[in-house]
Amino acid sequence: MGRPGAGRDGRSRAAGCARCGVRAPRPARPGAPLRSARRVSPTGAPAGTEQVRRQNTGLVLRSLRAEGPATRTELARRTGLAKATVGTIVGELAAVGAVTEDVTAPTASGRGRPGKPVTLTGESILGLGLEVNVDYVAAVAIDLAGRVKVVETRPVATAGQPPSTTELVELATDVRTSLMDSGHTVVRATVAVPGLVAHDNRTVSWAPNLGWGGRELAAELEGAFGHACPTTIDNDANCAALAEASHGVARDVQNSLYLTGTIGIGAGIVQRGQLLRGGSGFAGEVGHMPIGDPEAVCGCGRLGCWEASVGLRAMLAAVGMDEHATPLQTATAVADRAATDEAVRAALEDLGHHLGRGLATLAAVLDPAVIVLGGYFVPLGEYVVPAAGAVLAERIPSADIHLPEIRLSTLGIHAAALGAAEDALADVFTGAVSL
Repeated sequence: MGRPGAGRDGRSRAAGCARCGVRAPRPARPGAPLRSARRVSPTGAPAGTEQVRRQNTGLVLRSLRAEGPATRTELARRTGLAKATVGTIVGELAAVGAVTEDVTAPTASGRGRPGKPVTLTGESILGLGLEVNVDYVAAVAIDLAGRVKVVETRPVATAGQPPSTTELVELATDVRTSLMDSGHTVVRATVAVPGLVAHDNRTVSWAPNLGWGGRELAAELEGAFGHACPTTIDNDANCAALAEASHGVARDVQNSLYLTGTIGIGAGIVQRGQLLRGGSGFAGEVGHMPIGDPEAVCGCGRLGCWEASVGLRAMLAAVGMDEHATPLQTATAVADRAATDEAVRAALEDLGHHLGRGLATLAAVLDPAVIVLGGYFVPLGEYVVPAAGAVLAERIPSADIHLPEIRLSTLGIHAAALGAAEDALADVFTGAVSL
């Protein structure tokens, strides 16, 4: 569902700065951590020395994350920074454990002495991603190199009721405390929610499936963290799209569309390697497009929303089965039934037709190279995707020239929390946060 506040993807490539001799960073590559300037207010004023230092540090970190280990000379060539500047940055990063230089494996780098490969490690520097959904809360922590350090999911305390903020706070504080006790530093936290987030990136504006409208969720968590861990909020589809672009099946493309598959339906849109958020930050609120069954009542109270035709509970109503603890468990049970029940297979095929009509509408506007289906769609892929793909091919005007490929997510239920953890580290890679 919805999108958070002003996008962090507004940068365009500039010619560079003659005064400091720094070229602007190249556009994001497939697999690189997605960047934006959500928390940076561009004033147009000349950058101070400290700000330039942080930005240059972020540039080196992004290069190591996106392109792998490199000597100092290679890093200078990649980033456009002076070799002496790179040397200073590498030394500072090594001092805080963010990078290591492999003295045992020198690599020839042209003239002069062989260089030592610099590798992004940062095993003790973590971003904490949290997700709250209708039937569970989850946490994922990753280090600077993108390695997953912690994964934890807790079902809601009361079946059939959305989680309370207390359940989220308890999970978040338990995980953060455990990480700190083991010697890690949690630089930031991001919470993924199935709803609209205010421009401040701290307040849940509208989350009908949770009933959390108006909650100052970031402030609540920061208070629980003792105000020692800055926290922001993002939409769950945005976070999952981040995860797919950096860890999942969309790593090889620059333009993708991620579709959640839970009770709510939302989209995360990646264009040219950057999240697309829209003028108000609500781009991707696709679940409430009026393209579903006009008689179906949505959780938002309206009739005919796409979510009311292709969301998890709409699928369960169509196949006549009950909901399990998580969307994946529910879908797995439905897939097991579909293997032997022709009526269930027919209902899933019909759902695929509804799904394909919506995807065709989105693809005609956004022109993604890849459409990633997540959540409950994954276990049901063999029953849903063929029908959806057929409708997509039939209805998209550009099908003969380019037909988006539908791929199933491989990240499981933790996609949004994983993307939230990536988002929590984003300020390190932009240089907004100094290590």
